[in-house]
Amino acid sequence: MTRNPRVRKPLSSVQKRIQQAALHLFVEKGVDGVNVKDLARKAKVARGTIYNHRSASMEEMFQEIASQLSAEMHKRVAATRADVEDPAKRLSIGIRLFVRRAHQERDWGAFILRFAMSTSSMREMWLGPPRKDLAAGIASDRYKLRPEQVSAAITMIATTALGAIFLVLKANRSWRRAGSDAAELMLRALGVSAREAHKIATAELPELASVS
Repeated sequence: MTRNPRVRKPLSSVQKRIQQAALHLFVEKGVDGVNVKDLARKAKVARGTIYNHRSASMEEMFQEIASQLSAEMHKRVAATRADVEDPAKRLSIGIRLFVRRAHQERDWGAFILRFAMSTSSMREMWLGPPRKDLAAGIASDRYKLRPEQVSAAITMIATTALGAIFLVLKANRSWRRAGSDAAELMLRALGVSAREAHKIATAELPELASVS
């Protein structure tokens, strides 16, 4: 499915309810297990409302939601880190923002956890920004990586963040501990000293920026 190049319009309150209901159901039942009746019941709207606001199929609806979530989180993280130049701090903030949001919005977190690596638009959300931060860190000698190790490092960042989200959703760790541990371990793996990595990963985390 090709992406729509037009600027996305803000979701209406009804669309937000449908999207939130769809998030829950897609996680619970998978894409093929969701139907209009279930979605209407979960969103507390009439079936006709679903037809008026959704795509031609549940698969298309899933792809649209995944693309929307990816674009929205990418913009919000970018806005939150806009004034941060250090690649290590940017990486730490990005990982921890994902983990905290998964704690605050559990359906969002569960959706990310289940589909992040199996949907192309969501893979880009995980892999695109870290690639830029890694490139900047290597160029400034902040990270100790050989060029052929970049792909492995990007995959490690994504899977480490997903692992932290898993721990939070399963109530095995607080979001603060899981997020900070994930960020600290990644920074140490990239060549940042243990002391500095801990300091960066436990610094005060800014609020996730709102974007229109």
